[in-house]
Amino acid sequence: MTRWRDYRRGLGRPHTVVGPLKVLDALYSPQLHNERQLLVLLPPSYARSDQRYPVLYMHDGQNLFDQATSFAGEWQVDETMQALDREGVESIVVGITNMGERRVLEYTPFREPRRPSGLGQGYTEFLVETVKARVDHDFRTLTDRTHTGVMGSSLGGLISLYAFFRYPEVFGLVGAFSPAIFGRVPEAFAFVRAAPFAPGRIYMDVGSREAHSGKRETHRMQQDSEKYVETVRAMRDLLVEKGYRPGAELMYVEDEGARHHESAWARRLPNALRFLLRER
Repeated sequence: MTRWRDYRRGLGRPHTVVGPLKVLDALYSPQLHNERQLLVLLPPSYARSDQRYPVLYMHDGQNLFDQATSFAGEWQVDETMQALDREGVESIVVGITNMGERRVLEYTPFREPRRPSGLGQGYTEFLVETVKARVDHDFRTLTDRTHTGVMGSSLGGLISLYAFFRYPEVFGLVGAFSPAIFGRVPEAFAFVRAAPFAPGRIYMDVGSREAHSGKRETHRMQQDSEKYVETVRAMRDLLVEKGYRPGAELMYVEDEGARHHESAWARRLPNALRFLLRER
């Protein structure tokens, strides 16, 4: 069986990781027939206590902890958890690396015409049956749904919402940052509308400039950004209609001027975690 190692061991290159980060180099997925790396960030108190901790499962693991492995910047999850620890907010964070070109396939739960997609069901099965099972076996976790969350951005936000409603017995917390609902409106809304109400906490946000590239801005970008915001707002309204009370079970944020980028998600992450992990 593959064993966990310290992230820094044999790295041989600069990195930006702080805190105890463990790595499992090749976890095989019988659901997807591939293998990938897992990254587990432990709370600062983990080594000096015997307590059990909540767990947050986050997609796009390459972008969470280390600038050196990120595609366009890191979320600074490790720095954020170090800061929140001083407020008494603690959690194990599991980063599940994406599979590059297969990312869109695995993070899209719905079959879409003229677009490669639809492996999201298998991916969430992998998350629950293989990843969570291994993490719960190897670390001191609180395994119940009340202390188990799933988080991601863009398509990672979409697949997180899907996992929350598909596995209500597993996940009681979800963070959907700039969820990529735009372009998938009928399927996503039909799925959430049909799903039973699942008690828990939902964090969801969107920036006002999601479609802006940061280069020359066009009228088309502005239109697409407006549509992006409209679809996320509509999902918020559907969640409220289902019974998620704003400020209690639902936290919704619109970030004026924010683009579709890791720097925006990193900035919004601390308050999202405070909401999801606060004491009950």
